[in-house]
Amino acid sequence: MLRYMFCCFGICLLTACSAVKSTEFPDGDFANYQPHSGIGFYAQARFAWDDGNAERALMLSRQAQHSDPDSPYPLVLEAEIMLKLGRVQEALTAIDQAIKKAPDYRKAYLLGGNIMSSLGKPKEAASYLRHAVRLSPDKEDAVLHLITVLIQIFEYEESVTVLKELVRLKSDSIIGNYYLGKVYSQMRLYNDAISYYQRTLELKPDFVQAYIDMAISFEAVGEYEKAISAYKDALDDAENRAPLIQHLIQLFIQNRRYEEALTYLDKLRDMGLETTETRRKTGLIYLELERYDDAIKIFSYLLEEEPESDHIRLYLGSSFEEKGDLVTAASEFIKIPKDSDVYPEAVGHLAFILKEQGKGTEAVKLLEEAIELHKDKLEIYLSLASLYESLGEAEKGLNLLLEVESLFYNEARFQFRIGIIYDKLGKRSQSIERMKKVVELNPKDAQAHNYLGYTYAEMGINLDDALIHIKRALELRPDDGFFIDSLGWVYYQMRRYEDAVRYLEKAVELVSDDPTIMEHLGDAYLARKSPKKALKYYRKARELAPGKKGLDEKIRRLIRGELEEK
Repeated sequence: MLRYMFCCFGICLLTACSAVKSTEFPDGDFANYQPHSGIGFYAQARFAWDDGNAERALMLSRQAQHSDPDSPYPLVLEAEIMLKLGRVQEALTAIDQAIKKAPDYRKAYLLGGNIMSSLGKPKEAASYLRHAVRLSPDKEDAVLHLITVLIQIFEYEESVTVLKELVRLKSDSIIGNYYLGKVYSQMRLYNDAISYYQRTLELKPDFVQAYIDMAISFEAVGEYEKAISAYKDALDDAENRAPLIQHLIQLFIQNRRYEEALTYLDKLRDMGLETTETRRKTGLIYLELERYDDAIKIFSYLLEEEPESDHIRLYLGSSFEEKGDLVTAASEFIKIPKDSDVYPEAVGHLAFILKEQGKGTEAVKLLEEAIELHKDKLEIYLSLASLYESLGEAEKGLNLLLEVESLFYNEARFQFRIGIIYDKLGKRSQSIERMKKVVELNPKDAQAHNYLGYTYAEMGINLDDALIHIKRALELRPDDGFFIDSLGWVYYQMRRYEDAVRYLEKAVELVSDDPTIMEHLGDAYLARKSPKKALKYYRKARELAPGKKGLDEKIRRLIRGELEEK
């Protein structure tokens, strides 16, 4: 569409113009004009130009200028010819001469803008095109060209003004509505962008790119379900469906909707478009779904095809590790060379396996040696800090990270790990400060948002902030049972017991084996004055964690209360 609009400058766009004093040259049939008049020479020049005879067209256009020196039309044609011949400066000179003769000749400004764009001068192009738009603000070709150059020079506010005027004059302008969406997207005003994309699609329901751009805007505001719906709508009319399917797959993976991702990966395979990358994604999804044998089968096959791929070997080793076959897992990790970019991850897995085999000292030594080789690799420091935690030496892990804080201060994962260690050491205020830093560095870190919200709820402080953080976490991961438990617990602390019960029941449905969630639901039922239901969930919690602190006392007190009621 854009290319077509810009190419229109090369056709005969002759418009009657009151500022032109000479004989006007309208579109259409020139047969009745005298061949040696100004308009006759111009007509012949136009025919020669349309036939591809640039030299004859140029000669005749100059004869037309000589015959009718006040007319801008032959000059604009000369500019078109010069531009085609690559004589850009001469084309610009002809345009400026035409504008002097007819200051209200819109086509001259359009072509002037085109010439300046070709010279890489968007500011100068905008100057010409503003005049064209001012002369005919409802003409989409000039508006589109002007918006293109305004975006290049970051003049978004002016772009919005121009496009809104176009839409005011032509409410059914597809270009006006669509490009308002594009400009608002550039300005990161995604909700405004979405409204204009929706209007565009009302006008042109099969506009695939508008669906795609709207989906991207929905993603940007965390409306993932709507983004997915928009991508699916785009698929209905898209000629090339593969890129859209791949984007949908990635979106499903980001939102942990793995079964749906597998469905679309199958679609790619059915289309004959399965690649190493799609197989890799399938294997990783199997890993997330705990289908370890399936993951092992895929990664083994890929490794046969690419035996030097350290990434595939890492995934294969991880699959064996998750399956519980630590010996085979270690045999894969150890094959990854120390200069590989995935070695920091591989050595972390090896250390974990050593620790599980009761070789904690060897595990620590392995990671310390890895740090000597890769002093700038965050992954190894995080692995060693986690290892210290698992060995009951959290303070050592904290000190290790604090020693290298200057290297990784602006890494969200680094700050998150420090926050977790502070929490384990009972230093909640320090932990909260670190988690605040995490969400500052990465506003989409759902775990950090959940941590802040749940911690505030546990402490009974900043409950409004707690609610904001938990809701943000759930925007990012809407089906996470632990996050839903956090939301229920915030409502409990706010004394909104009906809301607490509703969300905690949903959390129990999603995570049926967590004693803390069961206990939270029992607390909420008790607060809602439903002691029998409270007792039911306290007992379930005790079955899952027989020695859980305080749980037996809650059950005893509740039973005594029931006996007194009887």
